[in-house]
Amino acid sequence: MIYAEILAGGKGSRMGNVNMPKQFLPLNNRPIIIHTVEKFLLNDRFEKIIIVTPKEWINHTKNILEKYIHADNRLVVIEGGIDRNESIMSGVRFIEKEYGLNDDDVIVTHDSVRPFLTHRIIEENINAVLEHDAVDTVIPAIDTIVTSEDGANITNIPVRDNMYQGQTPQSFKISLLKRLYGELTEEQKKVLSDACKICILAGQKVNLVRGEVFNIKVTTPYDLKVANAILQENIKND
Repeated sequence: MIYAEILAGGKGSRMGNVNMPKQFLPLNNRPIIIHTVEKFLLNDRFEKIIIVTPKEWINHTKNILEKYIHADNRLVVIEGGIDRNESIMSGVRFIEKEYGLNDDDVIVTHDSVRPFLTHRIIEENINAVLEHDAVDTVIPAIDTIVTSEDGANITNIPVRDNMYQGQTPQSFKISLLKRLYGELTEEQKKVLSDACKICILAGQKVNLVRGEVFNIKVTTPYDLKVANAILQENIKND
């Protein structure tokens, strides 16, 4: 089976003084998350599309899905975890409990606040994860990347040709992800900010799918302005 999981568990602290998580903020008069969900609904390869959200926002999520999207029995809203990776695992545990797990089941995980992903990116994630077991969506780094261990002095300047910026989707064979996550120590889980690193720490290869520069994550007020500009341009060109 092929599952999608849309991560809507963030509280949006970097968005400033707003009264709701960023995924529910309006983008051209519709919540950001609605734009994202619609991209997955257009792909009929998904058995279920699972949306993970904070417990206190579950009803709100269901209400806006009902308001903006025609009924689709593939959509499921569940409670997320305390962090990104625990939210992903909430989806994994839900799938195992409700549908069981087969060795070839895969999951395509995506940020709810990246509303501009394309059909190509989704399709290439599905095809790649079926072949390679773990996949990340990336774009080549444009700027020089500088690392600093103390935040005050440069530690290293890696070769830019080898550097990429991570996006989502990130896609995994579910049984593999569950096993590798279960093998992490509690200390590793506390500092883990990226699901693909679960695989990297275990020596598991992660295949790359090329993303798009416009596949941005709406995190700050500036990002929201950029997203509105992108959407208006897309509307004008349709």
